[in-house]
Amino acid sequence: MIHETVPHLLIVDDDARIRSLLQKYLLRNGFLVTAARDAAHARRLMQGLAFDMIVLDVMMPGEDGISLTRHIRAEGTAPVLLLTARGEAEDRISGFEAGADDYLPKPFEPRELVLRINAILRRSPPAARTAIQPQMLMIGPLRYDMERGELKRDNAIIRLTQTEATLMRFFCQHPGEVITREALVEHLSHDRAGHGGVVGQERAVDVQITRLRRKIERDPKDPRYLQTVRGAGYMLVTE
Repeated sequence: MIHETVPHLLIVDDDARIRSLLQKYLLRNGFLVTAARDAAHARRLMQGLAFDMIVLDVMMPGEDGISLTRHIRAEGTAPVLLLTARGEAEDRISGFEAGADDYLPKPFEPRELVLRINAILRRSPPAARTAIQPQMLMIGPLRYDMERGELKRDNAIIRLTQTEATLMRFFCQHPGEVITREALVEHLSHDRAGHGGVVGQERAVDVQITRLRRKIERDPKDPRYLQTVRGAGYMLVTE
């Protein structure tokens, strides 16, 4: 089960390298982290998940961060921290006028980002940091409750081992994102539920993925939802 006091962050950045680095660093600093590759992806995630804070790049293809900030502010109270390569006063003003809580120009020190995130969360009223909707992710015919850590098909709970549950939770925090075997091993090594012989063993992770597929896929040999991305890792597809 996800502890309700652990802040859940949404990272939105079109740069895959920066997105991956931020995910790893923030996970190591005690946050739950979900990542989106653009504004459209972020909007889909926010329909099914509640976040304590959004860390958002301004310059993205398609809808930019300023527009998405206005949408976030119109829909709820989750605080927003903007990241941008632009540091001019006019850009900062535009961000604040859209409803952003803080503004951090690129490049920045990751430690400063963590300090700013914690400062914003301390200032946020408790009501703004409480999920007002079920944190539910739909995966085809399956439903995953992020708060309870429960996976269901129809109304029947799918029983998972501790390691399978840890992997499922991690994939559901990063839907649509390619996750490397290395990242999965690292995550399991930092999660008490992962202390079962899988730490440091990418092959063992592959075995656990195979077992998880048997429980969530109609045809585990031709997976639709938990897909292998050749040469890269695995990805959870929800649609």
